Amino acid sequence: MRIEIDGDYIELQQLLKLAGAAESGGHAKELILSGKVKVGGITETRRSKKIRPGDIVRVEGVANVMEVASRTEK
Repeated sequence: MRIEIDGDYIELQQLLKLAGAAESGGHAKELILSGKVKVGGITETRRSKKIRPGDIVRVEGVANVMEVASRTEK
């Protein structure tokens, strides 16, 4: 799944909500702190981790892999 963002980055918890992988901020926090989120194949536990275009995010138990892109990229 390709997620387009405005700007240079989006925080990890915001990305999870935007992509529909988390129902709320609390749910995003739970997913992240439980070690179910990987960024570039590495477990990430920082909710405010800056996710930039080109980053690949995977959530355990969610089939879709999120690839972040800038809205200005073609």
